[in-house]
Amino acid sequence: MARAYDRERQVAIAAVKAAAQLCEQVRANRSPEAIQKQDKSPVTIADFGAQAIICRAIRQAFPEDPIVGEEDAALLRQPEMADQLAQVTQQVQRLLPDATPTSVANWIDQGNGQVCSRYWTLDPIDGTKGFLRGDQYAIALALIEDGEVKVGVMGCPAFPLDWQQPDQHQGILFAAVRGQGASQIYLDTEAALPLQVVTANHTEAFRLVESIEAAHGDQEKQRLVAEAIGLQRPPLQMDSQAKYGAVAAGLAVLYLRLPWSKTPEYRENIWDHAAGAIVIEEAGGRVTDIAGQPLDFATGVKMMHNRGIVASNGVLHEAVLAVLQQTG
Repeated sequence: MARAYDRERQVAIAAVKAAAQLCEQVRANRSPEAIQKQDKSPVTIADFGAQAIICRAIRQAFPEDPIVGEEDAALLRQPEMADQLAQVTQQVQRLLPDATPTSVANWIDQGNGQVCSRYWTLDPIDGTKGFLRGDQYAIALALIEDGEVKVGVMGCPAFPLDWQQPDQHQGILFAAVRGQGASQIYLDTEAALPLQVVTANHTEAFRLVESIEAAHGDQEKQRLVAEAIGLQRPPLQMDSQAKYGAVAAGLAVLYLRLPWSKTPEYRENIWDHAAGAIVIEEAGGRVTDIAGQPLDFATGVKMMHNRGIVASNGVLHEAVLAVLQQTG
Protein backbone atom coordinates (compact mmCIF):
# COMPACT_ATOMS: atom_id res chain seq x y z
CA MET A 1 0.00 0.00 0.00
CA ALA A 2 1.36 3.41 -1.01
CA ARG A 3 2.27 5.89 1.70
CA ALA A 4 -0.25 8.67 2.27
CA TYR A 5 2.27 11.40 3.20
CA ASP A 6 -0.47 13.14 5.18
CA ARG A 7 1.86 14.57 7.80
CA GLU A 8 4.46 15.68 5.27
CA ARG A 9 1.76 17.50 3.30
CA GLN A 10 0.30 19.11 6.41
CA VAL A 11 3.68 20.31 7.72
CA ALA A 12 4.75 21.58 4.29
CA ILE A 13 1.54 23.55 3.78
CA ALA A 14 1.74 25.15 7.22
CA ALA A 15 5.41 26.07 6.73
CA VAL A 16 4.88 27.58 3.28
CA LYS A 17 1.86 29.55 4.50
CA ALA A 18 3.93 31.01 7.34
CA ALA A 19 6.73 31.90 4.92
CA ALA A 20 4.21 33.53 2.57
CA GLN A 21 2.95 35.63 5.46
CA LEU A 22 6.50 36.79 6.19
CA CYS A 23 7.19 37.61 2.55
CA GLU A 24 4.00 39.63 2.21
CA GLN A 25 4.80 41.47 5.45
CA VAL A 26 8.12 42.51 3.95
CA ARG A 27 6.46 43.70 0.75
CA ALA A 28 3.73 45.59 2.63
CA ASN A 29 5.83 47.23 5.34
CA ARG A 30 8.99 48.19 3.50
CA SER A 31 10.39 48.44 -0.01
CA PRO A 32 12.38 45.22 -0.42
CA GLU A 33 16.01 45.83 -1.30
CA ALA A 34 18.16 43.40 -3.21
CA ILE A 35 21.38 42.08 -1.74
CA GLN A 36 23.83 40.83 -4.36
CA LYS A 37 25.12 37.32 -3.83
CA GLN A 38 28.51 36.10 -4.97
CA ASP A 39 26.99 34.75 -8.20
CA LYS A 40 25.53 38.24 -8.87
CA SER A 41 21.95 37.05 -8.36
CA PRO A 42 19.67 39.02 -6.01
CA VAL A 43 18.49 37.94 -2.58
CA THR A 44 16.36 39.79 -0.01
CA ILE A 45 15.66 39.63 3.70
CA ALA A 46 12.42 37.86 2.76
CA ASP A 47 14.36 35.04 1.04
CA PHE A 48 16.39 34.49 4.19
CA GLY A 49 13.40 34.81 6.50
CA ALA A 50 11.30 32.38 4.49
CA GLN A 51 14.11 29.81 4.47
CA ALA A 52 14.54 30.16 8.23
CA ILE A 53 10.82 29.66 8.88
CA ILE A 54 10.50 26.63 6.61
CA CYS A 55 13.74 24.90 7.63
CA ARG A 56 12.82 25.21 11.29
CA ALA A 57 9.39 23.68 10.67
CA ILE A 58 10.70 20.78 8.60
CA ARG A 59 13.52 19.94 10.99
CA GLN A 60 11.18 20.04 13.99
CA ALA A 61 8.74 17.64 12.33
CA PHE A 62 11.27 15.44 10.51
CA PRO A 63 14.64 15.84 12.28
CA GLU A 64 16.35 13.15 10.18
CA ASP A 65 15.45 14.70 6.83
CA PRO A 66 18.11 16.83 5.07
CA ILE A 67 16.96 20.05 3.41
CA VAL A 68 18.62 21.22 0.21
CA GLY A 69 17.83 24.93 0.02
CA GLU A 70 18.94 27.72 -2.26
CA GLU A 71 20.20 30.10 0.43
CA ASP A 72 22.68 29.90 3.29
CA ALA A 73 23.59 32.30 6.06
CA ALA A 74 27.27 32.79 5.15
CA LEU A 75 26.56 36.22 3.69
CA LEU A 76 24.51 37.30 6.72
CA ARG A 77 27.19 36.15 9.15
CA GLN A 78 29.69 38.68 7.79
CA PRO A 79 30.22 41.56 10.27
CA GLU A 80 29.21 44.20 7.72
CA MET A 81 25.84 42.42 7.24
CA ALA A 82 24.80 42.70 10.90
CA ASP A 83 22.04 45.17 10.03
CA GLN A 84 20.58 42.87 7.38
CA LEU A 85 20.66 39.91 9.78
CA ALA A 86 18.86 42.05 12.34
CA GLN A 87 16.20 42.88 9.75
CA VAL A 88 15.72 39.19 8.89
CA THR A 89 15.45 38.38 12.59
CA GLN A 90 12.88 41.12 13.12
CA GLN A 91 10.69 39.70 10.35
CA VAL A 92 11.00 36.14 11.69
CA GLN A 93 10.13 37.36 15.20
CA ARG A 94 6.70 38.45 13.95
CA LEU A 95 5.92 34.74 13.65
CA LEU A 96 8.43 33.27 16.11
CA PRO A 97 8.91 35.80 18.94
CA ASP A 98 11.79 33.87 20.55
CA ALA A 99 13.97 34.02 17.41
CA THR A 100 17.45 35.52 17.79
CA PRO A 101 20.03 36.43 15.13
CA THR A 102 21.97 33.28 16.03
CA SER A 103 18.97 30.97 15.84
CA VAL A 104 17.76 32.53 12.58
CA ALA A 105 21.17 32.07 10.94
CA ASN A 106 21.28 28.49 12.18
CA TRP A 107 17.78 27.77 10.81
CA ILE A 108 18.77 29.16 7.42
CA ASP A 109 21.85 26.91 7.38
CA GLN A 110 19.70 23.86 8.02
CA GLY A 111 19.07 24.19 4.29
CA ASN A 112 22.67 23.14 3.57
CA GLY A 113 21.81 19.45 3.36
CA GLN A 114 22.81 16.97 0.66
CA VAL A 115 20.77 15.07 -1.90
CA CYS A 116 20.16 11.53 -0.64
CA SER A 117 17.46 8.84 -0.65
CA ARG A 118 14.98 11.10 1.18
CA TYR A 119 15.34 14.87 1.36
CA TRP A 120 13.47 18.15 0.97
CA THR A 121 14.40 20.84 -1.51
CA LEU A 122 13.48 24.48 -1.00
CA ASP A 123 13.49 27.72 -2.89
CA PRO A 124 12.35 30.28 -0.31
CA ILE A 125 11.55 32.82 -3.02
CA ASP A 126 11.61 31.58 -6.57
CA GLY A 127 11.41 34.67 -8.75
CA THR A 128 13.19 37.17 -6.52
CA LYS A 129 13.10 39.76 -9.31
CA GLY A 130 9.33 39.35 -9.51
CA PHE A 131 9.12 39.73 -5.76
CA LEU A 132 11.14 42.93 -5.93
CA ARG A 133 8.98 44.48 -8.62
CA GLY A 134 5.70 43.49 -6.96
CA ASP A 135 4.83 40.70 -9.41
CA GLN A 136 4.65 36.91 -9.19
CA TYR A 137 6.92 34.80 -7.03
CA ALA A 138 6.70 31.32 -5.48
CA ILE A 139 7.77 29.73 -2.23
CA ALA A 140 8.58 26.22 -3.42
CA LEU A 141 9.05 23.17 -1.19
CA ALA A 142 9.21 19.53 -2.23
CA LEU A 143 9.93 16.14 -0.68
CA ILE A 144 11.95 13.70 -2.79
CA GLU A 145 12.32 9.99 -2.09
CA ASP A 146 14.49 7.72 -4.22
CA GLY A 147 14.68 10.39 -6.89
CA GLU A 148 10.92 10.89 -7.19
CA VAL A 149 9.03 13.94 -5.95
CA LYS A 150 6.43 12.72 -3.45
CA VAL A 151 5.06 16.00 -2.06
CA GLY A 152 5.13 19.46 -3.55
CA VAL A 153 3.83 22.76 -2.17
CA MET A 154 4.07 26.16 -3.86
CA GLY A 155 2.91 29.33 -2.15
CA CYS A 156 2.06 32.06 -4.67
CA PRO A 157 0.80 35.06 -2.66
CA ALA A 158 0.38 37.29 -5.73
CA PHE A 159 -1.41 34.70 -7.86
CA PRO A 160 -4.90 36.03 -8.75
CA LEU A 161 -7.94 33.99 -7.80
CA ASP A 162 -9.54 35.31 -10.97
CA TRP A 163 -7.28 36.26 -13.88
CA GLN A 164 -10.08 38.36 -15.36
CA GLN A 165 -9.59 40.61 -12.32
CA PRO A 166 -5.90 40.16 -11.54
CA ASP A 167 -5.72 43.08 -9.11
CA GLN A 168 -8.52 41.83 -6.91
CA HIS A 169 -8.24 38.84 -4.55
CA GLN A 170 -4.81 37.22 -4.67
CA GLY A 171 -2.99 34.34 -3.01
CA ILE A 172 -3.01 30.66 -3.93
CA LEU A 173 -1.13 27.71 -2.53
CA PHE A 174 -0.65 24.75 -4.89
CA ALA A 175 -0.21 21.35 -3.24
CA ALA A 176 0.26 17.83 -4.61
CA VAL A 177 1.01 14.35 -3.30
CA ARG A 178 2.15 11.59 -5.63
CA GLY A 179 -0.83 9.47 -6.66
CA GLN A 180 -3.34 11.66 -4.82
CA GLY A 181 -3.88 14.57 -7.19
CA ALA A 182 -3.26 18.28 -6.84
CA SER A 183 -5.25 21.11 -5.32
CA GLN A 184 -5.24 24.87 -5.06
CA ILE A 185 -5.87 26.41 -1.65
CA TYR A 186 -6.94 30.04 -1.40
CA LEU A 187 -4.73 31.72 1.17
CA ASP A 188 -7.41 34.15 2.36
CA THR A 189 -10.34 31.74 2.76
CA GLU A 190 -8.62 28.33 3.14
CA ALA A 191 -11.03 26.99 0.49
CA ALA A 192 -9.50 24.20 -1.59
CA LEU A 193 -10.33 23.07 -5.12
CA PRO A 194 -8.92 20.18 -7.15
CA LEU A 195 -6.59 21.07 -10.02
CA GLN A 196 -7.01 19.74 -13.53
CA VAL A 197 -5.10 20.71 -16.66
CA VAL A 198 -7.10 21.92 -19.66
CA THR A 199 -7.24 19.57 -22.64
CA ALA A 200 -10.07 20.91 -24.86
CA ASN A 201 -8.54 22.80 -27.78
CA HIS A 202 -11.26 25.43 -28.06
CA THR A 203 -10.41 27.11 -24.78
CA GLU A 204 -8.64 30.44 -24.39
CA ALA A 205 -6.13 28.64 -22.17
CA PHE A 206 -4.44 27.13 -25.23
CA ARG A 207 -1.37 29.31 -24.94
CA LEU A 208 2.20 29.28 -23.75
CA VAL A 209 3.24 30.59 -20.35
CA GLU A 210 6.76 31.98 -20.24
CA SER A 211 9.12 33.91 -18.01
CA ILE A 212 9.18 37.69 -17.98
CA GLU A 213 12.96 37.43 -17.84
CA ALA A 214 14.13 36.86 -21.43
CA ALA A 215 17.42 35.38 -20.18
CA HIS A 216 15.58 32.42 -18.60
CA GLY A 217 15.31 30.60 -21.92
CA ASP A 218 15.40 30.88 -25.69
CA GLN A 219 12.23 32.95 -25.86
CA GLU A 220 12.15 33.22 -29.64
CA LYS A 221 12.44 29.46 -30.10
CA GLN A 222 9.88 28.81 -27.39
CA ARG A 223 7.32 30.92 -29.22
CA LEU A 224 8.11 29.26 -32.55
CA VAL A 225 7.55 25.84 -30.97
CA ALA A 226 4.25 27.00 -29.50
CA GLU A 227 3.12 28.31 -32.88
CA ALA A 228 4.21 25.09 -34.58
CA ILE A 229 1.80 23.05 -32.46
CA GLY A 230 -1.04 25.51 -32.98
CA LEU A 231 -0.88 27.84 -30.00
CA GLN A 232 -1.76 31.19 -31.54
CA ARG A 233 -2.65 33.31 -28.52
CA PRO A 234 -0.02 35.67 -27.08
CA PRO A 235 1.98 34.05 -24.27
CA LEU A 236 1.08 34.58 -20.63
CA GLN A 237 4.14 36.02 -18.90
CA MET A 238 5.01 35.63 -15.23
CA ASP A 239 7.95 35.06 -12.93
CA SER A 240 8.82 31.92 -10.95
CA GLN A 241 7.37 28.44 -10.60
CA ALA A 242 3.97 30.11 -10.61
CA LYS A 243 4.13 29.16 -14.32
CA TYR A 244 3.72 25.53 -13.30
CA GLY A 245 0.65 26.58 -11.33
CA ALA A 246 -0.73 28.34 -14.41
CA VAL A 247 -0.57 25.12 -16.44
CA ALA A 248 -1.98 23.00 -13.61
CA ALA A 249 -4.85 25.44 -13.08
CA GLY A 250 -5.78 25.53 -16.76
CA LEU A 251 -4.62 29.08 -17.51
CA ALA A 252 -2.10 27.82 -20.07
CA VAL A 253 -1.23 24.47 -21.61
CA LEU A 254 2.52 24.71 -22.11
CA TYR A 255 5.58 25.98 -20.26
CA LEU A 256 8.94 25.77 -22.00
CA ARG A 257 12.39 26.55 -20.70
CA LEU A 258 14.62 25.95 -23.68
CA PRO A 259 18.40 26.17 -23.25
CA TRP A 260 20.42 28.76 -25.11
CA SER A 261 22.91 27.52 -27.68
CA LYS A 262 25.44 29.94 -26.20
CA THR A 263 25.26 28.23 -22.79
CA PRO A 264 25.02 24.52 -23.70
CA GLU A 265 26.49 23.38 -20.37
CA TYR A 266 23.86 25.07 -18.22
CA ARG A 267 21.74 22.75 -16.08
CA GLU A 268 18.68 23.54 -13.97
CA ASN A 269 18.60 23.56 -10.16
CA ILE A 270 16.39 21.00 -8.46
CA TRP A 271 14.63 23.58 -6.26
CA ASP A 272 13.52 25.53 -9.33
CA HIS A 273 11.34 22.68 -10.63
CA ALA A 274 10.59 19.93 -8.09
CA ALA A 275 7.47 21.40 -6.49
CA GLY A 276 6.07 22.72 -9.74
CA ALA A 277 6.64 19.47 -11.61
CA ILE A 278 4.59 17.32 -9.26
CA VAL A 279 1.77 19.88 -9.20
CA ILE A 280 1.40 19.64 -12.99
CA GLU A 281 1.80 15.87 -13.06
CA GLU A 282 -0.81 15.32 -10.36
CA ALA A 283 -3.15 17.74 -12.18
CA GLY A 284 -3.00 15.42 -15.19
CA GLY A 285 -0.13 16.98 -17.16
CA ARG A 286 3.39 15.89 -17.97
CA VAL A 287 6.88 17.27 -17.27
CA THR A 288 10.13 16.16 -18.94
CA ASP A 289 13.32 17.62 -20.34
CA ILE A 290 13.56 18.52 -24.03
CA ALA A 291 14.52 14.92 -24.90
CA GLY A 292 11.42 13.55 -23.19
CA GLN A 293 13.34 12.20 -20.20
CA PRO A 294 12.03 12.48 -16.61
CA LEU A 295 13.61 15.18 -14.49
CA ASP A 296 16.49 13.86 -12.37
CA PHE A 297 16.18 14.73 -8.68
CA ALA A 298 18.48 11.95 -7.46
CA THR A 299 21.93 13.06 -8.59
CA GLY A 300 22.62 16.44 -7.03
CA VAL A 301 21.68 20.10 -6.81
CA LYS A 302 22.01 20.42 -10.60
CA MET A 303 19.93 18.19 -12.89
CA MET A 304 23.01 17.15 -14.83
CA HIS A 305 21.22 14.52 -16.93
CA ASN A 306 18.55 16.92 -18.20
CA ARG A 307 18.55 19.87 -20.60
CA GLY A 308 15.65 22.28 -20.60
CA ILE A 309 12.08 21.83 -19.43
CA VAL A 310 8.85 20.87 -21.20
CA ALA A 311 5.77 21.10 -18.97
CA SER A 312 2.42 20.59 -20.63
CA ASN A 313 -1.17 19.49 -20.27
CA GLY A 314 0.01 16.08 -21.46
CA VAL A 315 -2.03 16.04 -24.65
CA LEU A 316 0.42 18.34 -26.45
CA HIS A 317 3.58 16.85 -25.04
CA GLU A 318 4.60 14.44 -27.80
CA ALA A 319 3.93 17.06 -30.46
CA VAL A 320 6.19 19.52 -28.63
CA LEU A 321 8.96 16.95 -28.30
CA ALA A 322 8.67 16.13 -32.01
CA VAL A 323 9.06 19.79 -32.97
CA LEU A 324 12.06 20.14 -30.68
CA GLN A 325 13.68 17.06 -32.21
CA GLN A 326 13.16 18.45 -35.71
CA THR A 327 14.50 21.92 -34.88
CA GLY A 328 17.46 20.68 -32.82
